[in-house]
Amino acid sequence: MRIKPEQLANALQKNLASVYLLSGDEPLQILELSDAIRQAAKRAGFSERDIFSTDSGFNWSDISHAASSLSIFGDKKVLDLRVPSTNFGTEGAKTLTTYCEYLPADTILLITCGKLNSASLKTRWFEAIDKVGITIQIRPLEGEELLQWLKNRLQQRGLSADKDGMQLLSSRIEGNLLAAAQEIEKLYVLYGSGILTAEQIFDAVADNSRYDVFKLIDTLLAANINRLFKVLAGLQAEGIAAPVVLWALMREARTISKIKLALSSGQSKDTVFRQHQIWDKRASLMEKALKRLSHNHLFEILSLSAKADRQAKGQEFGDAWETILGICLLFTAQNTRIKN
Repeated sequence: MRIKPEQLANALQKNLASVYLLSGDEPLQILELSDAIRQAAKRAGFSERDIFSTDSGFNWSDISHAASSLSIFGDKKVLDLRVPSTNFGTEGAKTLTTYCEYLPADTILLITCGKLNSASLKTRWFEAIDKVGITIQIRPLEGEELLQWLKNRLQQRGLSADKDGMQLLSSRIEGNLLAAAQEIEKLYVLYGSGILTAEQIFDAVADNSRYDVFKLIDTLLAANINRLFKVLAGLQAEGIAAPVVLWALMREARTISKIKLALSSGQSKDTVFRQHQIWDKRASLMEKALKRLSHNHLFEILSLSAKADRQAKGQEFGDAWETILGICLLFTAQNTRIKN
């Protein structure tokens, strides 16, 4: 059955399907819809999860084997199949068609892939999935749909904005939902919950100055000490609030920690980077940071970030910006107190 992304929540409340297929080129929607399905499955007792990716060392027979094998503990399980491209091939088409004809008990198959073309939607394997499960085609949001998505996202953080503010936010993020989600988080950190004015949105979102927080993060990942001091001084001079900088630092530390854990569990680098939207130039920067930063580094970064947050709010003695500098130096692994 084909449904729209916004219909998934209601569908999950009614019952779980045996198969889900999410396709599209919007990574944030793919990630959040997948998370919603996995969380619903977990609440329903599907405690075991097997992850498969077709990008390296994959054999379609692995899916058939996992579907037919019984859990040691008799747990219900989710088969999480990720197809970075849209090339399922002859073997994949055959495997999925057969799977749908003989659905295994106590198993949910979750498939995520790129945008399927019209020809793919008429294939036997897609029709087989659509017949027994749920398929969702995810497309870029535009116009009123984008404005509604932004409105809902703001409401999740207890925020709202008037028509002018919404139009401004929409024009600044240019349909990039990942950027939109980051900007809304920044607005929440900066202003807290409440009604946003167009001026507040302009000040926070439209700041395209040379020294923004995202350039700071790239500088830290590259461990560029000389540029670090210049960028950090620039942020202070431009009046960027300390909590906004801390939000970016903590977010990056948590992302790196999640990536390290995923890689240590045996997942492929390409798959993990794709899940966390690490693309192009940032991929090489992230690789350097992963080699340089230990879990101890990341733990101390988060601990110091909490301290700086209290200092910024006047809840602890000290200069928040001095602590932020220490956090940044930890990102570059310049603190000798940390041991690998």
